[in-house]
Parts: sequence; structure tokens; C-alpha cells
Amino acid sequence: MTIAIGRRAVPALGLAAAGAAQAQGQWSPSRPVSIVVPFPPGGSTDVTARLVAERMAPLLGQNVVIDNKPGAQTVIGAEAVARAAPDGHTLLMSSGTTLTINPLIGRNLPYRPEDFAPVVHVSTLPFCIAVRPGLPDTMEGFVAHVRANPGKVTWGHNGRGSFNHIAGALIQDRLQLDWQDVGYRGDAHQMNDLLAGTLDSILVGGATGLQVARSGRARIIGWTGEARLPNLPDQPTFHERWPGLVAVTWFGLLAPARTPQAALARLNAAGAAAVADATVRERLLNEGIVTAGGSPADFQAFLSREAERWGPLLRRLNIQLN
Repeated sequence: MTIAIGRRAVPALGLAAAGAAQAQGQWSPSRPVSIVVPFPPGGSTDVTARLVAERMAPLLGQNVVIDNKPGAQTVIGAEAVARAAPDGHTLLMSSGTTLTINPLIGRNLPYRPEDFAPVVHVSTLPFCIAVRPGLPDTMEGFVAHVRANPGKVTWGHNGRGSFNHIAGALIQDRLQLDWQDVGYRGDAHQMNDLLAGTLDSILVGGATGLQVARSGRARIIGWTGEARLPNLPDQPTFHERWPGLVAVTWFGLLAPARTPQAALARLNAAGAAAVADATVRERLLNEGIVTAGGSPADFQAFLSREAERWGPLLRRLNIQLN
């Protein structure tokens, strides 16, 4: 599915950013820029891409096209971008699954992290644990309950190798829990089972967790981010109770390797300005997503830290994608 995001009036922040980018590189796109989203429409990655694309279009002076290429744990979309011409006109809205988890657990991937050039770190997305009614509704109480009932308490995730499965594996390993995992094909199915009482707990991204909390039929016991969400200041993080217990996926724009530096500079300026836009920040926060930003070098450093952090755990637990 391909959708064009049209040009619109440029805010003052965007004009400054675009001017600075032109001064750095004098590169401008000669046709619409395509952002490949390796997920179906409607999910967190897709929502993020559309908001960012809408703000980037006037800064680049070209339409920005959203191209959904879902499938194979994001491999199809990532491979398409890795093989695209490195001319600045094709970008990947990657998630942590694509460039943090898949290279660590996938076999015979048709792409490598080195096939991409970082453009801008767009955002991070913490997970939350929500529990059905009747179970302890605090982190400490729930952990104690799982320990007192080894192998009996269930938790849902989006399938082996998904980022929330990996996040749950981290929690299990760190807290030494015998917690029975159940794979699903998406958040909706596991949320339905949680609300029906046939699943004890779920580990999901922010938007789904917020839906669960708003339903009043389940309770969030904690988040996996390093800091509390600004719009949920009363909900704790696992890091507060168990320092270092942090598990967040991320979204970011990347171009094919060998894309000219002038193009990367212009794209970064437009992307960073879009991420800094107050409306974008507020709308993403309502989805449980926290905006980031920074330079391509900042994004590369973040990617390196994520690989170093997750690699030892995944190797020790022998988690494989295929």
C-alpha cells in the first residue's frame, strides 16, 4: 500500500532546519521520497511514519510516500530498502525488530546492519505488563504471585523473536521467573484473551497497553522504559524497582548504505525537525511513544549500544528466529 503525504505550510522550526540542511549539503530530492514501513497499516510503526512524513514533506519540498511492505518479521521491507538505489529517495522506518533483534537471532537474513545508513532516531516505545482482574496489581505483588505459582501464570506476546517476546525473556531471566509464555499473531488477540480472563497477563506496546487500561477491565502494573511516561506519571517502571531492567523497542529512519552524505544531512535535518514538532511529540506520546532525535552519529551510537546490550542475553538463551 502506498500513500502520499502532501506538502503543506512549513513551520518556523522547519524553515530553519531546512535552510541549515541546504547550507550543509545543497542536496534536494528530485522526486517524491519513499518511506518503506515493514509492517501493515495502522500499527505503531506505521502511525509514527505517517506523522513524521507529513512534517518532512514541506521541509524537503517533495511529497513523502508511505510504502507498507509487511511480512517475514519485517525482512521483506528491510531487504527492499537495502537493495534500493542509494540516492536519498528511499528510506526505511525501522523498528528494533528489524535492526536490533533480527540480526542477532535470524539465520540467512538477506540484509545486514551495514547495508543501511542511519538518518535519525525517531522514537522509543516501552512495553507494559497488564494483568487480568483477580491477580495482584502491583509489580512486586505480581512477581511474588508468579514465583509462588511456577509454570502456571501465562503471559502473551507477538510470537517468538518479536521484541515483546524478547522483552519478556529479559524479565524472566532477570527476575528468575517460571512464567508460561503464549505466542499470538498480534496485540488484539492477546488483549481479547486477557479481557476474557483466559490469559493472565500480556506484555505489549504502549498504545495497546493504554487501551487495556482505559477499558477498566485490566490493570497495568509497570512499564519497561527507563523513565515514566510523561502522560502517565503515576505508573512505575521496572527499572525503578530493579535497576537496569529496561526493554524498549525503537523507531528510526535509515537509508541504503552509500547514500551521499549531503543527502543524509538534508534528510536528518528534516527528520529531526519533524520529531521535534510539538504536535508530533504529543500525538506519539498519546500512543505511548517517546520521541528522540539527534544526528546520524547519535543514532549509530544508539544502534551499537542496543546490539551490545541484547546480544549476550539472546546468545545465552539461544533464541532463534528461524
